[in-house]
Amino acid sequence: MATILVHITIREGYEAEFEAIAKDLHQASHAVEKGLLRYEYWRGSEPSSYYTLLSFVDFSAFIAHQTSEHHETASPLLGPMVKSLRLEWVDPVGQASDLPATNAQDLSAASDELTRVYAGRFAANVAPWWGSLRR
Repeated sequence: MATILVHITIREGYEAEFEAIAKDLHQASHAVEKGLLRYEYWRGSEPSSYYTLLSFVDFSAFIAHQTSEHHETASPLLGPMVKSLRLEWVDPVGQASDLPATNAQDLSAASDELTRVYAGRFAANVAPWWGSLRR
């Protein structure tokens, strides 16, 4: 399982364009990604701020999302409009979320180079203190 909360700030004036791409990514991801559990976008309270919640059955499914044709097509379009982006690996509180726990998965032996590169770039960061609270 892999769940990520992405904190995004868009350069001023790109909000409508960002939201159009987010809508397309949402639709394409939900249409073809078998390991996808949640993929949602929200506007934040600060101007030009957004959040994305992504949740997958495992880390491999997250990397499949990152390397998908629709994501690879959208990434160069998003690049110039993103001012800052921070991935925060999150873990559901037992019996207060329907999502399973976030766990790391080694993909260093993956058959394709893009998967290996993305797996290293976006490695799941499982906080040590989570283990003492999981039940």
